Amino acid sequence: MKTLDYYEFLQISPNADHETIHRVYRFLAARYHPDNPKSGDVDKFSMLKDAYDVLSDPERRAEYDMEREAEPHQVAPLSANIDFMDQIEGEINRRLALLAVLYYRRRNNPYAPEVPLAEVERRMGFPRDYLDFTTWYLEKKGYIARADNSDFTLTAAGVDFVESERTNIPVITRLLTDGAEVKPSAAAEVKQAAAAAHDAGHKLTDVEHHGDRRASRKDRRHGAPDTRPNPVDRRINRPDRRLAS
Repeated sequence: MKTLDYYEFLQISPNADHETIHRVYRFLAARYHPDNPKSGDVDKFSMLKDAYDVLSDPERRAEYDMEREAEPHQVAPLSANIDFMDQIEGEINRRLALLAVLYYRRRNNPYAPEVPLAEVERRMGFPRDYLDFTTWYLEKKGYIARADNSDFTLTAAGVDFVESERTNIPVITRLLTDGAEVKPSAAAEVKQAAAAAHDAGHKLTDVEHHGDRRASRKDRRHGAPDTRPNPVDRRINRPDRRLAS
Protein backbone atom coordinates (compact mmCIF):
# COMPACT_ATOMS: atom_id res chain seq x y z
CA MET A 1 0.00 0.00 0.00
CA LYS A 2 1.18 3.56 -0.68
CA THR A 3 2.66 5.42 2.27
CA LEU A 4 0.45 8.39 1.42
CA ASP A 5 -2.73 8.38 3.47
CA TYR A 6 -5.41 9.42 0.99
CA TYR A 7 -7.82 10.60 3.68
CA GLU A 8 -5.22 12.77 5.37
CA PHE A 9 -4.09 14.12 2.00
CA LEU A 10 -7.66 15.20 1.21
CA GLN A 11 -8.22 16.24 4.86
CA ILE A 12 -11.49 14.30 5.04
CA SER A 13 -12.89 11.69 7.37
CA PRO A 14 -12.51 7.99 6.48
CA ASN A 15 -16.32 7.95 6.72
CA ALA A 16 -16.77 10.70 4.11
CA ASP A 17 -19.41 10.00 1.49
CA HIS A 18 -18.87 10.06 -2.27
CA GLU A 19 -20.29 13.56 -2.66
CA THR A 20 -17.80 14.98 -0.13
CA ILE A 21 -14.89 13.20 -1.79
CA HIS A 22 -15.92 14.50 -5.20
CA ARG A 23 -16.38 18.07 -3.94
CA VAL A 24 -12.98 18.18 -2.22
CA TYR A 25 -11.34 16.59 -5.27
CA ARG A 26 -12.71 19.25 -7.61
CA PHE A 27 -11.59 22.02 -5.27
CA LEU A 28 -8.04 20.67 -4.95
CA ALA A 29 -7.82 19.79 -8.64
CA ALA A 30 -8.39 23.44 -9.50
CA ARG A 31 -5.68 24.45 -7.03
CA TYR A 32 -3.00 21.93 -7.98
CA HIS A 33 -3.65 21.73 -11.72
CA PRO A 34 -0.41 22.53 -13.62
CA ASP A 35 -2.23 25.24 -15.57
CA ASN A 36 -2.83 27.19 -12.37
CA PRO A 37 -0.04 29.83 -12.37
CA LYS A 38 -0.33 30.56 -8.65
CA SER A 39 -0.69 27.19 -6.94
CA GLY A 40 -0.17 24.57 -9.65
CA ASP A 41 1.80 21.54 -8.47
CA VAL A 42 2.39 18.59 -10.78
CA ASP A 43 3.33 16.14 -8.01
CA LYS A 44 0.38 17.01 -5.78
CA PHE A 45 -1.99 16.93 -8.72
CA SER A 46 -0.78 13.43 -9.56
CA MET A 47 -1.19 12.29 -5.95
CA LEU A 48 -4.65 13.85 -5.87
CA LYS A 49 -5.69 11.94 -8.96
CA ASP A 50 -4.39 8.66 -7.47
CA ALA A 51 -6.31 9.31 -4.25
CA TYR A 52 -9.52 10.14 -6.07
CA ASP A 53 -9.29 7.15 -8.41
CA VAL A 54 -9.15 4.85 -5.38
CA LEU A 55 -11.63 6.55 -3.05
CA SER A 56 -14.24 7.15 -5.75
CA ASP A 57 -14.36 3.46 -6.66
CA PRO A 58 -16.34 1.49 -4.03
CA GLU A 59 -14.43 -1.76 -4.54
CA ARG A 60 -10.98 -0.16 -4.62
CA ARG A 61 -11.87 1.99 -1.62
CA ALA A 62 -13.00 -1.03 0.41
CA GLU A 63 -9.74 -2.81 -0.38
CA TYR A 64 -7.75 0.32 0.47
CA ASP A 65 -9.58 0.71 3.79
CA MET A 66 -8.79 -2.88 4.76
CA GLU A 67 -5.10 -2.41 4.02
CA ARG A 68 -5.09 0.95 5.79
CA GLU A 69 -6.61 -0.53 8.94
CA ALA A 70 -4.12 -3.40 8.93
CA GLU A 71 -1.13 -1.09 8.57
CA PRO A 72 0.13 0.36 11.88
CA HIS A 73 0.33 4.13 11.86
CA GLN A 74 3.37 5.56 13.58
CA VAL A 75 2.67 9.26 13.89
CA ALA A 76 5.45 11.48 15.17
CA PRO A 77 4.50 13.24 18.42
CA LEU A 78 3.64 16.91 18.16
CA SER A 79 6.54 17.74 20.45
CA ALA A 80 8.85 16.87 17.56
CA ASN A 81 7.81 20.07 15.79
CA ILE A 82 6.48 22.31 18.55
CA ASP A 83 8.33 23.71 21.58
CA PHE A 84 6.52 22.60 24.73
CA MET A 85 9.36 23.34 27.16
CA ASP A 86 9.59 27.13 27.21
CA GLN A 87 7.96 28.59 30.31
CA ILE A 88 5.11 30.73 28.93
CA GLU A 89 5.19 29.98 25.22
CA GLY A 90 5.58 26.26 25.93
CA GLU A 91 2.48 26.25 28.12
CA ILE A 92 0.47 28.07 25.48
CA ASN A 93 1.67 25.59 22.87
CA ARG A 94 0.61 22.69 25.10
CA ARG A 95 -2.88 24.13 25.34
CA LEU A 96 -3.10 24.59 21.58
CA ALA A 97 -1.72 21.10 20.97
CA LEU A 98 -4.30 19.47 23.23
CA LEU A 99 -7.07 21.42 21.53
CA ALA A 100 -5.74 20.31 18.12
CA VAL A 101 -5.67 16.64 19.14
CA LEU A 102 -9.22 16.80 20.48
CA TYR A 103 -10.46 18.83 17.50
CA TYR A 104 -9.11 16.29 15.04
CA ARG A 105 -10.89 13.49 16.89
CA ARG A 106 -14.12 15.47 17.25
CA ARG A 107 -14.18 16.35 13.55
CA ASN A 108 -13.52 12.83 12.31
CA ASN A 109 -15.58 11.00 14.95
CA PRO A 110 -18.28 13.42 16.11
CA TYR A 111 -20.24 10.67 17.87
CA ALA A 112 -17.19 9.12 19.54
CA PRO A 113 -14.94 12.11 20.28
CA GLU A 114 -13.37 10.83 23.51
CA VAL A 115 -9.56 10.76 23.69
CA PRO A 116 -7.96 8.80 26.58
CA LEU A 117 -5.24 10.48 28.59
CA ALA A 118 -2.74 7.85 27.41
CA GLU A 119 -3.41 8.80 23.80
CA VAL A 120 -3.04 12.48 24.64
CA GLU A 121 0.40 11.70 26.08
CA ARG A 122 1.38 9.69 23.00
CA ARG A 123 0.18 12.27 20.48
CA MET A 124 1.78 15.18 22.29
CA GLY A 125 4.92 13.30 23.29
CA PHE A 126 4.65 14.85 26.73
CA PRO A 127 4.20 13.16 30.15
CA ARG A 128 0.87 13.63 31.87
CA ASP A 129 2.49 15.15 34.94
CA TYR A 130 3.25 18.25 32.88
CA LEU A 131 -0.30 18.49 31.55
CA ASP A 132 -2.17 19.05 34.81
CA PHE A 133 -2.08 22.85 34.58
CA THR A 134 -2.89 22.71 30.87
CA THR A 135 -5.97 20.53 31.31
CA TRP A 136 -7.13 22.49 34.38
CA TYR A 137 -7.00 25.77 32.45
CA LEU A 138 -8.81 24.44 29.37
CA GLU A 139 -11.50 22.84 31.52
CA LYS A 140 -12.08 26.09 33.42
CA LYS A 141 -12.35 27.97 30.12
CA GLY A 142 -14.97 25.46 28.99
CA TYR A 143 -12.96 24.36 25.93
CA ILE A 144 -12.62 20.73 26.99
CA ALA A 145 -14.55 18.31 29.18
CA ARG A 146 -13.20 15.38 31.17
CA ALA A 147 -15.17 12.23 31.86
CA ASP A 148 -14.97 10.12 35.02
CA ASN A 149 -12.63 7.70 33.21
CA SER A 150 -10.26 10.62 32.42
CA ASP A 151 -11.15 10.68 28.72
CA PHE A 152 -11.12 14.16 27.18
CA THR A 153 -13.53 15.66 24.67
CA LEU A 154 -13.62 19.01 22.91
CA THR A 155 -16.66 21.16 23.66
CA ALA A 156 -18.54 23.38 21.21
CA ALA A 157 -16.71 26.37 22.72
CA GLY A 158 -13.42 24.59 22.01
CA VAL A 159 -14.42 23.98 18.40
CA ASP A 160 -15.32 27.66 18.01
CA PHE A 161 -11.97 28.72 19.46
CA VAL A 162 -9.92 26.47 17.15
CA GLU A 163 -11.81 27.49 14.03
CA SER A 164 -12.01 31.21 14.80
CA GLU A 165 -8.36 31.54 15.85
CA ARG A 166 -6.85 29.32 13.18
CA THR A 167 -5.94 32.20 10.88
CA ASN A 168 -4.73 34.38 13.77
CA ILE A 169 -2.54 31.70 15.39
CA PRO A 170 -0.61 29.83 12.65
CA VAL A 171 0.68 27.23 15.12
CA ILE A 172 -2.86 25.82 15.33
CA THR A 173 -2.75 24.93 11.65
CA ARG A 174 0.70 23.40 12.08
CA LEU A 175 -0.63 21.26 14.89
CA LEU A 176 -3.70 20.19 12.93
CA THR A 177 -1.56 19.12 9.98
CA ASP A 178 1.27 17.56 11.99
CA GLY A 179 3.80 20.14 10.88
CA ALA A 180 2.73 20.29 7.22
CA GLU A 181 2.57 23.53 5.29
CA VAL A 182 0.67 26.23 7.12
CA LYS A 183 -2.50 26.43 5.06
CA PRO A 184 -6.15 25.80 5.90
CA SER A 185 -7.25 22.26 5.21
CA ALA A 186 -8.98 21.50 1.95
CA ALA A 187 -12.20 20.66 3.73
CA ALA A 188 -12.11 23.94 5.63
CA GLU A 189 -11.50 25.94 2.46
CA VAL A 190 -14.27 24.10 0.66
CA LYS A 191 -16.59 24.87 3.56
CA GLN A 192 -15.57 28.54 3.53
CA ALA A 193 -16.05 28.77 -0.23
CA ALA A 194 -19.47 27.14 0.02
CA ALA A 195 -20.46 29.49 2.84
CA ALA A 196 -19.31 32.51 0.82
CA ALA A 197 -21.26 31.33 -2.20
CA HIS A 198 -24.28 30.71 0.01
CA ASP A 199 -24.08 34.22 1.47
CA ALA A 200 -23.62 35.73 -1.98
CA GLY A 201 -26.67 33.85 -3.18
CA HIS A 202 -28.76 35.26 -0.34
CA LYS A 203 -27.58 38.79 -1.07
CA LEU A 204 -28.38 38.40 -4.74
CA THR A 205 -31.81 37.02 -3.87
CA ASP A 206 -32.45 39.97 -1.59
CA VAL A 207 -31.63 42.39 -4.39
CA GLU A 208 -33.89 40.53 -6.81
CA HIS A 209 -36.76 40.51 -4.33
CA HIS A 210 -36.46 44.05 -3.10
CA GLY A 211 -34.97 45.69 -6.17
CA ASP A 212 -34.33 49.39 -6.30
CA ARG A 213 -36.81 50.82 -3.85
CA ARG A 214 -37.03 53.99 -5.92
CA ALA A 215 -38.17 52.16 -9.06
CA SER A 216 -41.76 51.55 -7.93
CA ARG A 217 -42.20 54.89 -6.26
CA LYS A 218 -43.81 57.90 -7.87
CA ASP A 219 -41.94 61.16 -8.27
CA ARG A 220 -43.59 63.26 -5.60
CA ARG A 221 -42.68 66.40 -7.52
CA HIS A 222 -45.24 65.65 -10.28
CA GLY A 223 -48.83 66.74 -9.63
CA ALA A 224 -48.02 68.50 -6.36
CA PRO A 225 -49.42 72.05 -5.87
CA ASP A 226 -46.97 74.95 -6.20
CA THR A 227 -46.57 76.25 -2.66
CA ARG A 228 -44.55 79.33 -3.58
CA PRO A 229 -46.23 82.63 -2.52
CA ASN A 230 -45.77 84.13 -5.99
CA PRO A 231 -45.63 81.30 -8.47
CA VAL A 232 -44.71 83.54 -11.44
CA ASP A 233 -41.51 82.70 -13.23
CA ARG A 234 -39.39 85.73 -12.45
CA ARG A 235 -37.15 85.07 -15.41
CA ILE A 236 -39.90 86.18 -17.89
CA ASN A 237 -39.43 89.68 -19.44
CA ARG A 238 -36.15 90.11 -17.57
CA PRO A 239 -33.24 91.53 -19.64
CA ASP A 240 -30.34 89.21 -20.29
CA ARG A 241 -27.54 90.71 -18.18
CA ARG A 242 -24.96 88.76 -20.11
CA LEU A 243 -25.57 90.95 -23.19
CA ALA A 244 -24.63 94.14 -21.34
CA SER A 245 -21.24 92.89 -20.29
